[in-house]
Amino acid sequence: MSWLRTRFLAYGVILGTAGVKILSSDDAKKVYTSVTAAALRCADEVMKTAQNIRENCGDIAEDARVINEERAKAKEEKLIADAKALLASKEENAE
Repeated sequence: MSWLRTRFLAYGVILGTAGVKILSSDDAKKVYTSVTAAALRCADEVMKTAQNIRENCGDIAEDARVINEERAKAKEEKLIADAKALLASKEENAE
């Protein structure tokens, strides 16, 4: 049983050493560089999209404020017109 464990340990050391050599090779570094460059390009595109979304949200919020101000102004004008009509009808009834 101990020879089996020793053998597995030896295989692990050999595979680990080979793995380190493979991962630190020039070809592997080229792959890491390409993947990193692709991730950076992706991050740039995501940031551009996020900026566009922020700008659109700002435009939408400003348009919504303008609409609400116009509605409030129209409501106020209607209340004034209704009050004038009520006063006019009371004056007619008083005569």
